[in-house]
Amino acid sequence: QVRVRESGGGLVQAGESLRLSCAVSGITFHRVAMGWFRQAPGKEREFVASITWNGEMRYYGDSVQGRFTISRDDDKNTHALQMNNLKPEDTAVYYCAASTLNYNLKWSEGFDYWGQGTQVIVSS
Repeated sequence: QVRVRESGGGLVQAGESLRLSCAVSGITFHRVAMGWFRQAPGKEREFVASITWNGEMRYYGDSVQGRFTISRDDDKNTHALQMNNLKPEDTAVYYCAASTLNYNLKWSEGFDYWGQGTQVIVSS
């Protein structure tokens, strides 16, 4: 059984940083691409960042480019999203996702396993 679990969400002030982590089990981690999506109340799910199975390519949504960094640690079967200079508009539930397909990594359709989400709130 594949499990995807996020951690690290919380409440921060604008301008501060937060690091989200995602642990994956039940799957050969070094062969899957990983990604983050987020959904704010009343809005559609939005692509945040993704990283290919070999870590060679990283993709970012326009709204987080330059502020967020995605990374992976294959030895620990985890990957992380470092979020700097957070803004109130970054407030959302953040979802970690795993892709055995390894393509369409900017769209939710490209991911086949999902976590339950972790809340991030950025106060102004």
